[in-house]
Formats: sequence, structure tokens, C-alpha cells
Amino acid sequence: MALSVLFEDNHVLVVNKPAGLLVHGDETGDITLADLAKDYIRHKYNKPGNVFIGVVHRLDRPVSGVVLMAKTSKALSRLNELFRSKKTQKTYWAVVQNKPQQEQGTLVHWLVKDSSKNVSKAFAKENKSGLRSELHYKLLKVTSGKYLLEVNPITGRPHQIRVQLASMRCPILGDLKYGAAQPLPDKSIALHARQLQFEHPTLKTPVTVSAPPPLTAVWQPFLSID
Repeated sequence: MALSVLFEDNHVLVVNKPAGLLVHGDETGDITLADLAKDYIRHKYNKPGNVFIGVVHRLDRPVSGVVLMAKTSKALSRLNELFRSKKTQKTYWAVVQNKPQQEQGTLVHWLVKDSSKNVSKAFAKENKSGLRSELHYKLLKVTSGKYLLEVNPITGRPHQIRVQLASMRCPILGDLKYGAAQPLPDKSIALHARQLQFEHPTLKTPVTVSAPPPLTAVWQPFLSID
């Protein structure tokens, strides 16, 4: 599988992850995005032996889009701090099966994760066991009974966008875990990390990287949007 590189320099590698690919390894032992990135660097720069790649953040396996990785330990440390201090801006696209009651808004929930089932539940009122989760959304386009939302998460919780959109009766297409009516043919869900804005770890300049959505049928009506 070829790596889709969106941006690269001596310290940073940003790629467009296809849906279905793991970012980190798990019990399946399947190949990961990190594995592909190491192979890419090893062959491009003719580097024998171990190659350093630090994954700064992750996407769920059925989600596609921008993933930021560090090529040096210094860059990894600085980028991790940017994410911890919420000094990055992430933009997602989600195709949902129902129109939201309001075309734009802010969702705030307390999410409680059930690790045994790998699902999260959203509570509208503060829950001592939950993590406060916030996102902004707006409706971008409607076509063929599908609704494209732009989502900007303020916090970064497991399954946050998936469960929060489902909580307002707008499950993401293909996301059976959170209420979608049926699966997508490729087992993906219609959630795409569209854009990432961050400060370069050494140059201290702003970087904005965008990823085109997959060329699958669910995304076809929305490929012309800037």
C-alpha cells in the first residue's frame, strides 16, 4: 500500500490515512500507518535499520484523513505539547443520514467510555465518570438525502465526534456502532479528518494541511467543495 504524503520536511511527515488502516498496532497484528511511514522513509532516503517515526495523534480505524507524524524526537516532543495545550485546529467532514435541527451549533457532553465494548456514551449533564467534550458543527451541503457537516472538535476524546453527532440523531453514515442504519460497502464510516493547522516544531511558522476525501460513492457528491 502506497503512502499518500501531504507534507514533508526534515522534521514532519503528514499523510492522508485511508479508512480501514490502523494508526498504531493492536492485537490483530495488522500493518499500521506507522509501519508504512517507516518503510517510506527507509526507501526514499536509503536508510538501513531502524527508522524513527513518532505518531502525534490517531484516527479510528474506519476514519480517513490527515495524520501528523514526527521524523525526529525533538519534533515529537514539541508537537505532543501543542496537542496537549490545544494549540492545534482540527477540521473534520462527516456525512450523516439525518439533517440536524439547527444548521450550526455547539455540542457539549460528558463522555463515559465502556472499554469492554469499546464504545462511549454521551451525557448532556455533568457526569463524574465522564470527560467534558465539546465540538462545533455546521451544515455545508445537502444532496441526495445526505448531509455534509463540518466539525471542529475543541476537545479530543475517544469516538467524540461519532457519539456526539449520534446524540443529536445524526449518526455518521456506516457507523453501526453509533446508530447508522447500514454499513458502507468498504466497512468505513463517512468521517474524514479534512484539515489540520499547527505550528511547525522547529520553524515556529503556521502550517495548514488539507486532505482530499476518499473517492468512494458516499463522498462523490461532496468532492467539488473547497
